[in-house]
Amino acid sequence: MASGIFAILDDIAMLMDDVALASKVATKKTAGLLGDDLAVNAEKATGFVSSRELPVLWAITKGSFINKLIIVPAAFILNVIYPPVIVVILVIGGFYLAYEGVEKILHWLLHRNEHDHDHSVEEPHPKDSEEVEKAKIKSAIKTDFILSAEIVIIALGTVLDKSLTVQIITVSLIALVATVGVYGLVALIVRMDDVGYRLISSSEEKGLTANFGEILVNLLPIVIRLLTIVGTIALLLVAGGIFNHNIEYIHNLFPQIPTIIKDGIYGIISGLLAVGVVTVIKKIISSFRKSES
Repeated sequence: MASGIFAILDDIAMLMDDVALASKVATKKTAGLLGDDLAVNAEKATGFVSSRELPVLWAITKGSFINKLIIVPAAFILNVIYPPVIVVILVIGGFYLAYEGVEKILHWLLHRNEHDHDHSVEEPHPKDSEEVEKAKIKSAIKTDFILSAEIVIIALGTVLDKSLTVQIITVSLIALVATVGVYGLVALIVRMDDVGYRLISSSEEKGLTANFGEILVNLLPIVIRLLTIVGTIALLLVAGGIFNHNIEYIHNLFPQIPTIIKDGIYGIISGLLAVGVVTVIKKIISSFRKSES
């Protein structure tokens, strides 16, 4: 009896060793994408009223957990039934990410003068603010779904030579880190100013503690602006990376160009194509509705 228990414990220990080794490899492979995920989702989770930041972030985090619950089993099932469909799904997601990135850049280029000179904008109605908040949460969850799919599939690709048990545990751990780790860091970023104010208050606005608190408060707007820029670049790089790593013909083009530059070029080109197609479709629908009325 005792020997049986020790045998089971030995098997569990060996399994955990395999999982730890596989997780280390998978984490290295997905580290860059996790960084992009952090930048994109931090940018998505900012720009709200202070009292709404954590509720919005929690709503996005719950959506991210649901995304993982859908993606992880779906990835295993599709990998068994018909692996090529995973690439098709990734490419479609790549166009969505590229569209979001290019649309942000075009909006900034075409409307920056309006934002710079229009100081007579009225405060949004609470109902409008609520609708904008819901739209941003929905958009963030959609983006998270695509980024999560890429992370899960890359993680799965690193453990295909392992047993099914090791595959499931490893991919699930990476998926958990991609949610808890990323959104935990995002929460720290968006509450940076609150920590700063508390430090200032607790030190009675004197000494190094107060100075550090002031630095945190003043740093937050800069961090948010940087995250907006980095998040947009990350969208294009992830999208371009999806095309570069999953379409052999594209991957073999321009071998002399560094991968990150190729990813950026592919992301911009695919984003411009996506924006063009969406714009044409919108115009067709609009003209069709006008002709009906």
